[in-house]
Amino acid sequence: MSLISSLKHSIFVRIYAGLLLVCLCVALFAQLLMDTVNKERLQAYRESMATGSFYLVSEGVAHQDSAMKREYWLSDASSLFGSTFQIVPLSEIEFSASELNRLESQQTVVRYSNKAHYANIYHQLPNEDSVLTVRVTQVTEQQVRAMAIFLLDDLSRFPSLADKQARLNELGTRFSFPLELQLVNDLNLDSDQTARLRRDEVIFLFQDSTSNKSNSSIKIIIPSEINDMAIVMGPVPLFNWFPLNLIISVVLISMFLISLGVYALIFPLERKLQLIQKGVNEVSHGNLETRVQVIGQDEIARLSATFNAMTEHIKRLIESQRELTRAVSHELRTPVARIRFAVDMLADTEDEESRHMQRDYIDEDIESLNALIDEILTYAKLEEGSPKLDLEPVNLSELVEQIVRETNALGKPIKVIGEPPNAKITAVADRRYLHRVVQNLAGNALRYAESTIIVSAGVKKGIAFVSVEDDGHGIPEEDREKVFIPFARLDDSRTRASGGYGLGLSIVSRIAFWFNGNMKVDESPKLGGARFIMTWPVRPLAQTIAADQLTQEKSQRTLIEPS
Repeated sequence: MSLISSLKHSIFVRIYAGLLLVCLCVALFAQLLMDTVNKERLQAYRESMATGSFYLVSEGVAHQDSAMKREYWLSDASSLFGSTFQIVPLSEIEFSASELNRLESQQTVVRYSNKAHYANIYHQLPNEDSVLTVRVTQVTEQQVRAMAIFLLDDLSRFPSLADKQARLNELGTRFSFPLELQLVNDLNLDSDQTARLRRDEVIFLFQDSTSNKSNSSIKIIIPSEINDMAIVMGPVPLFNWFPLNLIISVVLISMFLISLGVYALIFPLERKLQLIQKGVNEVSHGNLETRVQVIGQDEIARLSATFNAMTEHIKRLIESQRELTRAVSHELRTPVARIRFAVDMLADTEDEESRHMQRDYIDEDIESLNALIDEILTYAKLEEGSPKLDLEPVNLSELVEQIVRETNALGKPIKVIGEPPNAKITAVADRRYLHRVVQNLAGNALRYAESTIIVSAGVKKGIAFVSVEDDGHGIPEEDREKVFIPFARLDDSRTRASGGYGLGLSIVSRIAFWFNGNMKVDESPKLGGARFIMTWPVRPLAQTIAADQLTQEKSQRTLIEPS
């Protein structure tokens, strides 16, 4: 079976495929979400890291009292930083509204180019309509050392320790990490680091996240002009691509989306099961008119169709039982009344010939009762849905010849003509029931034919058929469905001449049903009377098929096969 057919007919395959698709979509969404969030986080990290440093540079530029000094200062700063600082009018660069807000609040704007792998950094000079800009390709140790020198230059304007501490506190509001003065002995430096610090070198201390619960970070120790004290910048957190709170957030969002997808997959199944449950509840309260809506072509849809077929079958059985009870009570009265009348006559007469005649009438009525009981039992067995069909290849030619021979043996003044197919033509069927079908049809035609009956059979395009037609008055089109109703006869006769109890054609109809076939009546094209035709598949589904199982198969085919 193809994948499309499996998805169409198997709800479980559809759910599994849907779950796989949902998980794939959620995984792609989580990846996109992580990338988007990390892109924004990285941008915010860059700008927060750059703001304090470029504030120091802008303050250094602002403290130059002439254009010449400003130019010299920027030249020295560029040499220290390793990239060229420039001052550009604000109007020459197109900034977005959010970028202008950052510049006005003395924050840095960073524009990073993913293709060229460089960043343009902008910081507005205080009280000017100009921005300080520089292009940075990567963050290096040289740039960090330059920032340390800019910080020391800024603090050199404050002579006392208290003033320097106050200035550090003020600058701390511009930086995203702490700035403070500490005693060198409190820094837990080794001898080499202490010696380097005394040589006015900048010390870098790296703190790995594996050693504690915090992120990886660095501390920058800057020698100061105050003896035995140093300026500590940090800890400066390194950018963490996968922080715990981000992972938890993405996992929770993914679980929520997967739960929504699973609910969307399960809800139609739940809805269908609720409809079936509602139908079961209605049937349990005796409402056999209930039908469940068949939605789709999956297992639940086939279950709904089977439920509808089962309800229809139960309804038909109950109606059939009621009709059978009413009809049997009516049909039994006639022979019983005749037997009672014959017994009374037998008691009142002393004539030997009359006694023999009444006894013969009683025997005929008893035979009639036996025949009626046999017909009722046969019909009830077929109607209750439990016959077991012993399927085998049946030679249709031999069947037709047998029926013609048996019908002619009845001695009726009716010509019975057989039109058998090729002697090798066979069809798989239960021979006993198939013989009963043709025998009933021939017996029915024998009662209404005027002179001729034709019995035929054959196979056309994988469909077998048996046909019996007569030259009687035929059956009006509006009454053709009624002849298959139990105890229904189009004439009102109840005499021995007409015979029958209205069950023969009903039995034929039920046998056709259990053969997975069809029974119909129309006008004979050859004789002008009635023609009864039963058709059924030449090759049935199985060698032995129970009636209820066949009912289910029929409902499934009705559901699956396109109209």
